Amino acid sequence: MPQSPKILAFAGSTRQDSFNKKLVRIAAEGARTAGAKVTLIDLRDDPLPLFDQDLETAVGTPETAQKLKQLFIEHQGLIIASPEYNSSITPVLKNALDWISRPAKNELSLVAYQGKVAMLISASPGGLGGLWGLIHLRSILGNIGVIVLPEQIAVSKAHEAFDDAGGLKDSNQHRSVQQLGKKLASIKTKLVS
Repeated sequence: MPQSPKILAFAGSTRQDSFNKKLVRIAAEGARTAGAKVTLIDLRDDPLPLFDQDLETAVGTPETAQKLKQLFIEHQGLIIASPEYNSSITPVLKNALDWISRPAKNELSLVAYQGKVAMLISASPGGLGGLWGLIHLRSILGNIGVIVLPEQIAVSKAHEAFDDAGGLKDSNQHRSVQQLGKKLASIKTKLVS
């Protein structure tokens, strides 16, 4: 019997009513219906200091960064809903990725990223839905050893796209986000079997 893949899902935003937090929940639900064990986290819950190698040298890796890194290590797949700030990714997302990349003593480089498979989605009030930010995120993840699914979804005019329950008003778009979550779960199921 195939083992259920473990997928870590989060948005690169700390805003309480973030469009991307709504979007990641839709993708996570799709992955769950395909049999994945999904852990949905909020980067707001465990704040990280700005990455600073002097801080790291003086006091070590912050406990919140160690906790987040361990979650990455324990999961085979990633669902990342990434807002776009000035045509790139958010500072909070880049900072988290940077802290997670730091090796502990006697640890392989980039251990939290190697062999992971990620799907990328975005929602933005702009006309391209955060597409420029996804390009940057895809590049960063690819360079640190993450396999990124070629399909991605960028929801434009996000301020008009969601209903009061957090779903996408466009049922086809909602279904497409869920399907991408299912696809990630399916790929990981094949890899962990």
